[in-house]
Amino acid sequence: MKYVPTIGLEIHVELKTQTKMFCDCKNDPDEKHPNLNVCPICMAHPGTLPVINQKAVQKLIMVGQALNCEITRETFFERKNYFYPDLPKGYQISQFQKPLCREGHLDINDKRIRIERIHLEEDTGRSQHSTGEGDETLLDFNRAGVPLMELVTHPDLKTAEDVRAFAQELQLILRYLGASDADMEKGQMRVEVNISVAKEGAKEYGTKVEVKNINSISAAARAAGYEFTRQVEALEAGEKLVQETRGWDENKGKTISQRIKEGSADYRYFPEPDLPPLHLSEELISEIKAKTPELPAQRRERFAREYGSPESDIAVFTINKSLGDYFEHVVSELDSFDNLKHLQQPEAEHRAKVLKLASNYLITELARHAAEVGADPADTKISPERFADLIVRVFHKEISSSAAQTVLAEMFATGATPEQVIREKDLAQMSDEGALDSIVDEVISSNQQAVEDFKKGKEAPLKFLIGKVMAASKGKANPSIAEEILKRKLS
Repeated sequence: MKYVPTIGLEIHVELKTQTKMFCDCKNDPDEKHPNLNVCPICMAHPGTLPVINQKAVQKLIMVGQALNCEITRETFFERKNYFYPDLPKGYQISQFQKPLCREGHLDINDKRIRIERIHLEEDTGRSQHSTGEGDETLLDFNRAGVPLMELVTHPDLKTAEDVRAFAQELQLILRYLGASDADMEKGQMRVEVNISVAKEGAKEYGTKVEVKNINSISAAARAAGYEFTRQVEALEAGEKLVQETRGWDENKGKTISQRIKEGSADYRYFPEPDLPPLHLSEELISEIKAKTPELPAQRRERFAREYGSPESDIAVFTINKSLGDYFEHVVSELDSFDNLKHLQQPEAEHRAKVLKLASNYLITELARHAAEVGADPADTKISPERFADLIVRVFHKEISSSAAQTVLAEMFATGATPEQVIREKDLAQMSDEGALDSIVDEVISSNQQAVEDFKKGKEAPLKFLIGKVMAASKGKANPSIAEEILKRKLS
């Protein structure tokens, strides 16, 4: 009997704001000292009152609009009651009845994944458990009160790859919007997988299991895959699954039971009495929408349309937004080079070739140099104008591809222009037939056996002779012109 999984995701994301959700404590994900960014409000001292962070609300509305959600005009915050040591109040200020955003969608892998809700709440503190002598737990409340969005999908995902694709695309969208850095290693984005298994064709879902403690997108995909296999094996063995929360053990590559899953009634939600309701005007929502930047899907479509870039390059320029931005500046410079407009081929054709050449050198060479020093291309000594100048010289075969790598490395190190490096290192490619004639004659006279083999119809000797010409010219000969001269002389 074939079993099929049904998967939904709950994703928590810390929003990128200057201050926390309900107080003016600094929101600093890089804070190294525990319990530094705290105050009486986020520590729940008696008599303190929370105040809503307007920037957090606006950022969540922008996320909701980017994910095609309906924005709730009239909403309010509620208390979610549960006790845990890292929750100072003994409750969490959250939303349940009227989330800020609802019924949206995100398209991935040619599938539409519906989004049930996105609501705004506050984060908890961090617990650090020691397993040594004493078994103590340390609490850090720097994160307590940080603005936190929770996104809940409908159970529309069917595979571990769907989990990976959805989380990656959401992470990109959040970064494009400036809503969050969504760094899972820092806990800024946490993915929880809800998965159930049922026989194919069954009218009802199986028993839902929630998987937590996932520290990366790839781990979320692995957890979904493992849990599907575990549940199928349990059902095949005649076991009855229970609705529970399980933790992902990265080292063992398996899930471990933690507790029986709570229901919403266990949290005893009720309206937060210390905060006023939220009334969102049409003007505010329209203003936020007008400020929404280009999204990853829009960027992919535009790069394909405007630059004719292949999917592999577009993927790189979309994931690495700063690299894509640098590429666009380079394109602008290339389009301004007059000498590109007088080549003996249609303008659209040579432009496509030049842009592809630029993207190749940018992705494989400049990005590598920049990564070695932990910088973005825009922060290096190579301006888009100088990079474009180098690409034009390579395209016109003024220098060879190997020489171009030398020039680029020197430009990166010193900030010199391509012309300066080519002149100082004598890297200009020899394309003048008169200058190459004598070198070719010498190579032919010194390699008579290869000449005879070529005349007998063999192809390999020609490549050998071209290599000899390149060596004799110290790599400066234009190989295509050298080949033409050799063929003419040997015919």
